[in-house]
Amino acid sequence: MTITSIPGIEVGHWTDPVAMTGCTVVVVPEPNVAAVEIRGAAPGSRETALLAPGMRVETVQAILLAGGSAFGLAAAEGVMAELEREGRGHPTPVGPIPIVPGAVIFDLLMGDPAVRPGPEQGAAAFRSASADAVEMGNVGAGTGATVAGWRGLEAVTKGGLGSACSSAADALVGALVVVNAVGDVFTLEGEPLTGGSPIGGPPAAIPDAATNTTLVVVATDARLGRNDLVRVAVRSQDAVAACIRPGHTRYDGDAAFAVSCGDVEASVDLVGEAAFVATGRAIEGAMQAVRPLVDEANGRDTSS
Repeated sequence: MTITSIPGIEVGHWTDPVAMTGCTVVVVPEPNVAAVEIRGAAPGSRETALLAPGMRVETVQAILLAGGSAFGLAAAEGVMAELEREGRGHPTPVGPIPIVPGAVIFDLLMGDPAVRPGPEQGAAAFRSASADAVEMGNVGAGTGATVAGWRGLEAVTKGGLGSACSSAADALVGALVVVNAVGDVFTLEGEPLTGGSPIGGPPAAIPDAATNTTLVVVATDARLGRNDLVRVAVRSQDAVAACIRPGHTRYDGDAAFAVSCGDVEASVDLVGEAAFVATGRAIEGAMQAVRPLVDEANGRDTSS
């Protein structure tokens, strides 16, 4: 089961396997309430201030995750255009304005750094969205993802995109994660997935090229308000910290979006624990689905 097990959630990818970049769109049913928790010190994002408690607009139409660093945020324009054509968005006197929060990863060291997702690519990802099980690995925003750079460039291996689903009583909680981290990756049980030591100390120095970000979208059919969703996002970030060591560094822009799009009665505590499990399993799924890729720009095998 993946995040698309949540009724109404659809996911679409645009992937460039040569330039090694891409974007992923999570299309959200309405009504919904969305929130975000950012814990990395180097985020690249849009519309995240709108998702804070107390802000007037609570409903979003889609969430964009993209490669290309800050350049990739332009892909949201294409998602907005497609939503506008469908007549979806926040109502205003001049018509609906689509709300598309987004965040990006730094993948410019892979493939061709001059190629980044833009409006056309965002629109293509939106048009490909479906409720099918999410394709995982080096697809969409996870195409050029890498991990383990904190131990030096020679330790860098491929990251990727993963998704999983858990349950909280009668509610479902799904997670989609783009694993692109400075740190090493582990299972929730602490088993290493990238060769790092779970109790090892830091390296002598983190390379200057260490620039990453792990992105999460958590969705649930439980009925929750924004304040409760922030707690769910916090537990999702806890799973990031449990599986990625170190996580939330100065070199990462780790962000977790949380969306409630259902009417199921469920305790926020149970939903939070389900988000922890789903996020951790999604991270594991991403690493298990990574396929060997060669960095065409540098002639370097980046598989683990």
